Amino acid sequence: MLKELKLNHGTVKLPAFFPDATNGVVRCLDATDLLDCDISGLVVNGYHVLSKPGLGVLKKFGGIHAFTNWHQPILTDSGGFQVFSLIRENPKYGEVRKNEIIFRPDGKKEKIILTPEKSIITQFACGSDIMMCLDYCTHPDDSYEENVLSVDLTIAWAKRCKQEYEKQILMRKIPESQRPLLFGIIQGGSFFDLREKCAKALKEIGFDGYGFGGFPIDGKGQLVEDILAYTAKLMPDETPKYAMGLGKPDEIAKCFKMGYNLFDCVIPSREARHNRLYVFDAVNEEDPLGYRHYYILDKENSRDTSPISEGCDCLMCKNYSKAYLYHLFKAKDTSAYRLATIHNLRFYSDFMKKLQEGAIHDND
Repeated sequence: MLKELKLNHGTVKLPAFFPDATNGVVRCLDATDLLDCDISGLVVNGYHVLSKPGLGVLKKFGGIHAFTNWHQPILTDSGGFQVFSLIRENPKYGEVRKNEIIFRPDGKKEKIILTPEKSIITQFACGSDIMMCLDYCTHPDDSYEENVLSVDLTIAWAKRCKQEYEKQILMRKIPESQRPLLFGIIQGGSFFDLREKCAKALKEIGFDGYGFGGFPIDGKGQLVEDILAYTAKLMPDETPKYAMGLGKPDEIAKCFKMGYNLFDCVIPSREARHNRLYVFDAVNEEDPLGYRHYYILDKENSRDTSPISEGCDCLMCKNYSKAYLYHLFKAKDTSAYRLATIHNLRFYSDFMKKLQEGAIHDND
């Protein structure tokens, strides 16, 4: 199993969890906070940075690392998920065409055209360590026919992404040892034959790694373990296997057992802002993952002098009590969001370390 990933801005030990910094920032935190949490990399959304701050700003700074003062690895998503989250839910936000995606962020006159080529050019402008091909995401309830279209477009766009990637490498005179990695995304919904078709075509094109495309959760909120495991087996073992958008600790543990070794999600930061905190318990046979979560705004925390977790070395736990964080949330002070996010991200980096060392496993 792959143990590490050597990238332009550092070596990442696997498995790894990259927090989502959608707009180039993990909400409420700065680069120093992230380093103190032992975060090894971030995921930035190519579509959003194309919109704001825009390519001109990124080029002026020489890439997103200098712009954000984050000099560790960055993975940029292509913007393909916006096909689902914006256009599919409301057609006024754009349309998907055979050769491009049209976004209308305001639902009216403003228009952003996203092609496979533009997606790759944007990611080069970011100075990404890992780039993702533009793909066409589907919903768990979509029909077989819709997933056929998704796979066909994903394969066609992947070819164009690879061609533009190679063109940019030559044009920018980037040596082999310094080139960013390019990942393909395997679509196909819940249909095994379509997953196989997509994976086979992407492997023939040739990529540095592969991601599980689409939703890893079904309409009932359950992990689609069968299709996740099957797709992981379709990915070459010598390349990274990326479970995109998957972030609950128990789900990560299950997918790591399947072979996935790269994860990202908004869960730790989003839930921190909603006062939901993660802590480790002693590992035991009944709960081999050894963690739980609780809400800091539960009344019993209002006078609790202990830290969130006795075993945690984050800024929050080393310096403040549960009662103080309870107070900050009650006072609606923004420092509550910062301290809670720092704690949750430190939990996740420690969780990854435990997986790397084989100290925890899933419940199966």
